Amino acid sequence: MADASPYTPPVEDYAFLFTDAFGLDLVARATAGELTAEDATDIIAGAGDFAASVIAPLEVIGDTVGARLVDGQVHLPDGFAAAYRAFVDAGWVTAEAPVSAGGDGLPGAVRAGLGEIWNASNAAFALCWLLTSGQIHALDAAASDRIRETYLAKLVSGEWTGTMNLTEPDAGTDLGAIRSMATPRDDGSWALRGQKIFITWGDHDIAENIVHLVLARTPGAPDGAKGLSLFVVPKILVNDDGSLGERNAVTTVAIEHKLGIHGSPTCVLAYEDATGYLVGEVGGGLAGMFVMMNSARAGMGFQATGIADRAYQQASTYAAGRLQGGVLERPTGTPIAEHPDVRRLLLSMSSKIFAMRALGVYVGDLLDRAESDSSVTKLAEFFVPILKGWTTEDAIAVTSDAIQVYGGMGFIEETGAAQHYRDVRITTIYEGTTAIQSNDLVGRKVLRNSGATVAELFGQVDATVAQLRGFDHPVAVRTADRLRRAVEASRRATADLLGFAASPRDAYAVSVPYLMLLGTLAGGWMHALAVLAVLGRGTASDVDAARLTSADFYGAHHLPRVHALAETVAGGEIG
Repeated sequence: MADASPYTPPVEDYAFLFTDAFGLDLVARATAGELTAEDATDIIAGAGDFAASVIAPLEVIGDTVGARLVDGQVHLPDGFAAAYRAFVDAGWVTAEAPVSAGGDGLPGAVRAGLGEIWNASNAAFALCWLLTSGQIHALDAAASDRIRETYLAKLVSGEWTGTMNLTEPDAGTDLGAIRSMATPRDDGSWALRGQKIFITWGDHDIAENIVHLVLARTPGAPDGAKGLSLFVVPKILVNDDGSLGERNAVTTVAIEHKLGIHGSPTCVLAYEDATGYLVGEVGGGLAGMFVMMNSARAGMGFQATGIADRAYQQASTYAAGRLQGGVLERPTGTPIAEHPDVRRLLLSMSSKIFAMRALGVYVGDLLDRAESDSSVTKLAEFFVPILKGWTTEDAIAVTSDAIQVYGGMGFIEETGAAQHYRDVRITTIYEGTTAIQSNDLVGRKVLRNSGATVAELFGQVDATVAQLRGFDHPVAVRTADRLRRAVEASRRATADLLGFAASPRDAYAVSVPYLMLLGTLAGGWMHALAVLAVLGRGTASDVDAARLTSADFYGAHHLPRVHALAETVAGGEIG
């Protein structure tokens, strides 16, 4: 069995992102001065210490032992329940919940950092409160006072956990095909009947109750997605005085045997006239669920960043200690980290991870600002599929490169390198595949407004290029030139995409390449902002030098993908 690799939280990066990278204290702006970047960095450091000491040590046992279904009840490995209690007692669930729901309302930029840290330390475990967090947002937006008092308060405290129930055996991406039925009862409750599959943390033994958020049809509802309504269905019924009563008619039929995230129980649930309660209006289910889905999609970006960073940290540590053969133009005894290609792999990974991390902070902040400033709403919504799609796709590449650094030992489970690759592989699939994200991006956020929102992004990148030209530092000069050419290629690709409006198949056939183009461009922009921040403050630390090297590498090795992807977009559907 592999030992859990030590985890070092990226506190210094988050301090830089909160304070310097975007030209202002993001946290102070988001909280009207109630919190500062220094406060937020302390929060990230505290979370990192907790994650490294309490959650990360459970990663290997979660993978090797995993969740088990025994006599209709799912059991998690030893240590999971105690770790979850410690997580709740430390206030981390409440900290991330919005103030309107009874939480502390940490700003989005900080939640991005927390999301990365929880997932880097133990992605399978972190999925539990990722789904709970999404349900908190959904209920906060649409639930009645009774549901808020009975269920939302318990979710915010962390005493109960939440799930999202969409998928059925014959209804995956096509939610309009859902056939689960909810029938009204005289007492105001509903009887739900049907089967749901792929339900993350659908059953477990680490909290006293589970609240399922279920999409189902109602009698006489129209066909398709417009006929869906949203229901709260508890695992254990709640008495009028708030105490727990009898087990609801929700049965765990099976848990899936998966490629990765073994410590996350993925369940098949049968609803057999289970008692549920309507959330919002009849027929308003999809709108209510999308609140949760958008939260989860952003969370997938943070998850991908976290898993990628854990894989990188492990590979970097291995490479720094591994001696194998002579290293070109280096003294005897130099570890493999200095082999030119291993160094390339490590820089490739770390430069991608910084870009993902920075974009997560940027999008988290945008989503916060969109709640009170409608002028940034479209840009915030525009970035959600990019954050989800691009980070998850590139995280797979990062975890694959981590295995490559190990060589043959990376293919051996005992080293632990393979787990990160297996765990991250699902991220491009659940909460909407990359194609679902790209179809949303192209159809709703580019074609629908004739490219107005993406033009706003290009304008911001142009402004950064102009600022870079104010420095004669060689990295600034190279970054400005590379970014200028990349945004020009992106404009051409967007024009080609808009030209496909009359032939939608051409546009959608290249929607994933277009999403990856914009994600790669955004990553280059994040590095360019870092270059501006480093050169603007005029310091010359080793950390600053590393940031410049990372930006230079990204510009030379990753940003050129924009040009190739632009060629792909121009081709439309082939054949």
